Amino acid sequence: MKRLLITRPLPAATLRAAKARFDVTARDADIGLTSREAAEAMANYDAILPTLGDQFTADAFAGEIRCGVLANFGVGYNHIDVAAAQAAGVLVSNTPDVVTDATADIGLTLILSACRRAGEGERLVRAGKWTGWAPTQMLGQHVTGKTVGIVGMGRIGQAVARRCHFGFGMPVLYFNRSAKAVDFPARQIPDLSDLMAQSDIVVVTVPGGGPNVQLIDAAAIAAMRPTSVLINIARGDVIDEDALIAALAAQKIAAAGLDVYANEPVVPDGLRGLDNVVLLPHLGTAALEVREAMGQMALDNLIAWDAGNALPQAV
Repeated sequence: MKRLLITRPLPAATLRAAKARFDVTARDADIGLTSREAAEAMANYDAILPTLGDQFTADAFAGEIRCGVLANFGVGYNHIDVAAAQAAGVLVSNTPDVVTDATADIGLTLILSACRRAGEGERLVRAGKWTGWAPTQMLGQHVTGKTVGIVGMGRIGQAVARRCHFGFGMPVLYFNRSAKAVDFPARQIPDLSDLMAQSDIVVVTVPGGGPNVQLIDAAAIAAMRPTSVLINIARGDVIDEDALIAALAAQKIAAAGLDVYANEPVVPDGLRGLDNVVLLPHLGTAALEVREAMGQMALDNLIAWDAGNALPQAV
């Protein structure tokens, strides 16, 4: 029976299924492996089920390698140096598709919350400072009919755009390396700054890491309108957080909604001190049935590897 390390607490159903097939060691820590710990795990286990926050950097693959596969729990895998893994003969998989709808739903949650000042309003009520309904109290922005710009028209980007178009009658623009055939009206904008300038609401859904680090930089944010709203459900490193804080504080843009941060779980004081940003604790896939489906997909890849077959979700 192969030795499997599960790096973080997972749903009970996932653990039961894993133990039925593998000799499982399950960490009970809610903090990821350091690069040194990842290297030790690579030397001691046949397979690893890692997730966001585990630092499988190039250094982790520099020593003795026993591990044959990293079956990542999550669609994003920028915490794994895939090139280093390939060079070391370690296979890598992820869990796409099963996360799409849940992440898109959080995107809509943030759109509505940021535009309608929901977080600010809840804080007002909880603080006992609400004085009652008034015609001009906490006026936000109407969402229906606004133009949405999608940065990254992959599975999640399309799911967000579909909800925006069919649910809220929003014209859809998108910035992507290639054109996409979709089942709703959408117009590709070849220049990122043009997309930012033409959109009332910008939703970022590109993968993190690599060339996408700080893709949404100061120049891109500066192209937005004073009434525009920026939403990030991708990875925190995709946005220049300092530039975003400056734009929000100076009201260069109206609001933002964030589910991810550059140095999770650290959220900059500059963001936490602003009322015009909605901050969620990385809730994109935080529904039990979704996390169970992610766990099963990761296990399906491990089982395929154990049986000598190709990984169904190889990256």
